[in-house]
Amino acid sequence: MGKKELYTLIKCFFRTYLIGSMFNTKGLQNFGLLYIMDPGLRLFYGDNLSEYKKARERYLSHYNSHPYFLPLLVGYFLFIESRISQKMISPKALEAIKETSAYTLSAIGDSFFGGSLLVTWALAEVLFVLYGQKIWGLIFFIFSFLILQLFRFVIFWKGWSRGLAFFQQMKEINLIGWANRLKIINGVLLVFVWYRISCLSKYDHLHFFLIGGIVISISSFLVYKNIISRELLVVILVAGILFFL
Repeated sequence: MGKKELYTLIKCFFRTYLIGSMFNTKGLQNFGLLYIMDPGLRLFYGDNLSEYKKARERYLSHYNSHPYFLPLLVGYFLFIESRISQKMISPKALEAIKETSAYTLSAIGDSFFGGSLLVTWALAEVLFVLYGQKIWGLIFFIFSFLILQLFRFVIFWKGWSRGLAFFQQMKEINLIGWANRLKIINGVLLVFVWYRISCLSKYDHLHFFLIGGIVISISSFLVYKNIISRELLVVILVAGILFFL
């Protein structure tokens, strides 16, 4: 790999942080994606203006995905475009690949990051503060933030270097399964948060916090095992509120 190609890849990676800067109601993240991909497209099609314009048009269609998985998709799209420029893959194959991979990773990202890991991160930070460990809370925050940036770069590089093979590896990791496990952990962390709040409160409601935390933990486990549905839990919650009112 030459210095020019490496510089272009790094430039595309850092542009992934700007995906939301050109958000629009029609194409959502499409202009941001085009801005990110442009250095790579110039590298692959710089000597062929007509093919360069066609490549740009491929990224003007509707696009939207999870921002934490964007580096993986960008690396993968660059991998595909490099093959298209070498006449190894038809440009028509990109659109189906782009839509399928983007929406799949969007759903996984919402479940794993938005619904699980970020909640774990937030609850851990709350516990550090409640127990008066602000320095450790700051250290944990910085460490977690750096790990997230490393994750973004690794999946970007894997998407570029391995292409579709890395998607298969991601499938074997089963992030949806890990998201469900994290939700159970979040239930346990929530018990500790309530317990600490109860200890700091002038009112003695410890038994209510403990019972509520245990119920939430058991409920999350039952949902994870598909024994009961979330909808049924909502019905039970509403019925309980109406009963005690």
